[in-house]
Amino acid sequence: MLVLLPPSEGKAASGRGAPLKPESLSLPGLDGARAAVLDELVELCTGDEEKAREVLGLSEGLRGEIAKNAELRTAGARPAGEIYTGVLYDALGLATLDAAARRRARQSLLVFSGLWGAVRVGDRIPSYRCSMGVKLPGLGALGAYWREPLASVLPEAAGDGLVLDLRSSAYAAAWRPKGEVAGRTATVRVLHSQTVDGVEKRSVVSHFNKATKGRIVRSLLEGGAAPKGPVELVEALRDLGYTVETEAPARAGKTWSLDVVVTEIH
Repeated sequence: MLVLLPPSEGKAASGRGAPLKPESLSLPGLDGARAAVLDELVELCTGDEEKAREVLGLSEGLRGEIAKNAELRTAGARPAGEIYTGVLYDALGLATLDAAARRRARQSLLVFSGLWGAVRVGDRIPSYRCSMGVKLPGLGALGAYWREPLASVLPEAAGDGLVLDLRSSAYAAAWRPKGEVAGRTATVRVLHSQTVDGVEKRSVVSHFNKATKGRIVRSLLEGGAAPKGPVELVEALRDLGYTVETEAPARAGKTWSLDVVVTEIH
C-alpha cells in the first residue's frame, strides 16, 4: 500500500540536527529536479526580500520564512514526519504509533512537496516554505514542473498494491495515476451526515476532512491492513468501524472514489 499525503503549510522548526543530504532522500530519480528547485529557491530568498515574498505568496507576518529558505542547505534536518504539522498530521500522530506501525508508516507514506516533489516520512529534511502553487521565475509553476519527474518514478514506487490518494487538489495535479495504477487507486471524500426533521442531510467536510483522513491512515497502520486494491480497502475500513460508500469506476483505468460518512466532526 502506498499512501499519498499533502504536506502542511506550517512546519516544525528544523532543530540542530545535521544538515540536508539530498542524496539520502528516497526516490533518487527526483534528485535532479529537486536540486533545480532548491537552487532557485535559495537564490530567490537570498536576494530581493520583497520579490521573494511576492513569489512565495507570503503575508508580512511570514516574512521570516524567507530567511529560513535562504539557509536550507545549512539548516538542521529532521525526519519529514516530524517537520510536517497541522490537522492531518496531528490526527495521524506518527510519534505515538507503536514500533510496527511506525515501520509501516516509513514504508507506505509519501508526502508531496513543492520543493522536494515527494518524500517519505523518514527522509530527513529542513523546515521550508514553498507550496506547489508557487511559480518560480526560472522554473515556472511547480505543479506543472513536477509532473514529468514524478511520472517517471511514482509508478514504480506504487508497486503492485493499493494507492490511497489523500492529497489536496494542488498536489494531486502534480501526478495523476494512469492506466493500471489508476485502476487500483482510491481517493477519499469525507461527508458529514446529520438528521434534520427526520431527514438525513449530508455535506462535504472541509477543515475536519483532514483530521478524518489522518485518523483513517492511523487506523490502517495500527491494524496492519495491507489491502491490495480499492475493494479490499473498503472492506478493511469497514472492519475498522468506518462507514464507507463507493461505486466501481465506469471503465477500467479510472480511479475509485470512496465516501467516508461521519456523524461527528472533530
